[in-house]
Amino acid sequence: MTRLPMHPVDAAWLHMDGRANAAIVTVLLTARRRFDADAVRDQFERRFASLPAFRRRVADATTWAGVPEWIEDEGVDIAQHVHHRALPAGATARDLRALVEDLASAPLPAGLPPWQVHVVDGPGAGGAVVLRYHHCLGDGAAMMMVARQVFDGEGAREPLPPGRRAEPPAPPSLVEAAGQLAATSVESAAALVRDLLRSADPAGPLKGALATRQRLAWSRPIPLVEVRHAAHAQGAHLNDLVVAAVAGALRAYLREGGAPGTEERLRAMMPVNLRGAGAGGDGSGNEFGLVLVDLPVEVADAAGRLEAAKTRMTALKASAEAGAMHGLFEVFGRGPKALQQVAQFIFGRKASLVLSNVAGPARPLRLAGRAIDRMVFWVPHPGDELGLGISVLSYRGGLSFGVLGDAHRIPEPERIVAGIEAEMDVLCRLARRGRPAPRHGPAAATAEASHRRRRRRR
Repeated sequence: MTRLPMHPVDAAWLHMDGRANAAIVTVLLTARRRFDADAVRDQFERRFASLPAFRRRVADATTWAGVPEWIEDEGVDIAQHVHHRALPAGATARDLRALVEDLASAPLPAGLPPWQVHVVDGPGAGGAVVLRYHHCLGDGAAMMMVARQVFDGEGAREPLPPGRRAEPPAPPSLVEAAGQLAATSVESAAALVRDLLRSADPAGPLKGALATRQRLAWSRPIPLVEVRHAAHAQGAHLNDLVVAAVAGALRAYLREGGAPGTEERLRAMMPVNLRGAGAGGDGSGNEFGLVLVDLPVEVADAAGRLEAAKTRMTALKASAEAGAMHGLFEVFGRGPKALQQVAQFIFGRKASLVLSNVAGPARPLRLAGRAIDRMVFWVPHPGDELGLGISVLSYRGGLSFGVLGDAHRIPEPERIVAGIEAEMDVLCRLARRGRPAPRHGPAAATAEASHRRRRRRR
């Protein structure tokens, strides 16, 4: 039995689990025809043989002071990871959603490598596959690398270039790691200090005491060509449109929910991929930093929200915040779980939701002979306060949004999904009509001036 050190950033995410919810990513794949469960099980068993990260289980994960390690488990029983379920006759998409909610609300089995697959018969003549994995195993970009290895199709089965994850190095001590962080650039240190000194996001419907049940919903695929055209026509990037659309949807959701004032300030934690072009490894690990994004929920019109989103996202791209946060997670991950829980408390209070955008395969993938028609995922909102995670995934020319919410805090996530779809329609329609958002519109300028004054007061 071989023990390997867990990378500190992965250890930090292992320790992110809250009492009510765990840092588990859920992915849904759908097909027009049912999957053969035995064929899916066989394909995962054969393909995962070349991915050592999926044969590792966690050791010392629950001790107060122990730093976790991986244990190489050569005897992985695929039947313990790939399960077969069938929806009842006459089941609908609503029944599939209820099943995915049940799975998303359950912990992963202890003592096994932290991933599982559920092959679902239905609804109707179609089929689905639900993949769940703990965030300590990898981030969204890493899982897209794994998808190329496990699935078939054009662009799949490409060899992964070498990277740092293949053989985890022995991590330096907590003291050495703190020294490395202290030696980072002045700009990174300043960005980190700014984040630590930010005031907490105000209490509201999206955060607070959580239940142990998750609710989720997903959008229709929004044509990626339209989104990119809308972004280009309005001098923006795709991420700017995503931020603006999410802000508009949450503004409407909070106002309709009878929570006056809560739509005036809302902050999201957004992962930023730190892998370079052509980065590889074994398709595992977390290589991203976090930035705190002030969503432009205080802006009343869609064009103004897009302009404000552009301004704020541009400022974040020029900052060292993502790298600094990654370095901080390296420090926390080298300490005991209690240290990470302190960090979780600090940063969990500074935002109200997680917002993640992952680029998926542009061409169709196949699994066990079935073409994957839809792909959507849900980012966790780990900890004991954050009640909402919103994820975005591009696949086959479509952009899909997934909303995962605590059942107590977000009982109707479909309302947020509907709001995002409506906001994206408005932004795309502005571009089609040749009425781009003003570069320095009065609404956006007024909102940005107010936003800067609030930031100075904080």
